[in-house]
Amino acid sequence: MSRPESETVDFGFRRVGRKDKDRLVRGVFDSVSDRYDLMNDLMSGGLHRLWKDAYVARLAPRPGERVLDVAGGTGDIAFRIVKRGARATVCDINASMVARGRDRGLDRGLIAGLDWLVGSAEALPVPDRSVDAVTCAFGLRNMTDIPKALSEMVRVLKPGGRFLCLEFSRPASAIGPLYDFYSFKLLPVIGTVVAEDGPAYRYLAESIRRFPDQEKLVGLMKAAGFARPRFENLALGIVAIHSGWRD
Repeated sequence: MSRPESETVDFGFRRVGRKDKDRLVRGVFDSVSDRYDLMNDLMSGGLHRLWKDAYVARLAPRPGERVLDVAGGTGDIAFRIVKRGARATVCDINASMVARGRDRGLDRGLIAGLDWLVGSAEALPVPDRSVDAVTCAFGLRNMTDIPKALSEMVRVLKPGGRFLCLEFSRPASAIGPLYDFYSFKLLPVIGTVVAEDGPAYRYLAESIRRFPDQEKLVGLMKAAGFARPRFENLALGIVAIHSGWRD
C-alpha cells in the first residue's frame, strides 16, 4: 500500500515531507562522498573495518552466488564479497557514491564479478527471486520507507535466500552518556574539519537515534516477510547484525 506524499517522516530530529527526505539524504551523501571512506576510519577509529569483516564472515558468500548489496555506496561490502568468489551487485540511490565506489574498485583491480546500479531500495531495479543474498550495511536508517525497502529485499531473494543488515543500533546503557557526547559534540566537529560538512555528520548522529532498536527492527523484518529474523550485537550494541531468510 502506497503512503501519501503529504506524510512527514524523520530526517534526523526534523520532520520533513517524504519527497524532501529523499532529496535531503541524497544531498548529504553527495556532499561527503569524496571523504566518506576517510571519515568512516576517523569516526570509528578503524573499527568499521572489523565490523564489516565480521558481517561478511556471517554471510559466508560462496563462489557462484549472486549478492545484491543495497545502499552499497563506495563498495566496502561488495569488495569483501567478490574476494570470496561470489558475484556482487551494488545498488545505491546516490550516483556520486556509486561513481566513487566504481573508481575504488578499478583502483583495486576488482572488476570481475562486480556490477553497479543507481536505484532506490524502495523500488529495486532487480527481478523477483533473482539473488541468493541481500546485504545492507549502514544504509537502512537513511531510507524513507523502511518497511517498503525490507519488502523489496524479500521480493528479490530466491527461496532460501538470506538477508543480513549491519546497522548502528542501541548501545548498552552504561556507555550511553559517553556515546552521546561523542555523537553530538565531537562527531560534527570532525565532520566540519575533515569533510567540510558538520551538519551532515550531525544528521548521522540524529538518524541513528531515530532508527528502530534491535527488537523493533526484528519486528519490522518479520512483518515484511522475513523468516527467523534475529540479531547479534557488536561493540556493546553500538552496531548490530540482523539476519533473516526468505522461505
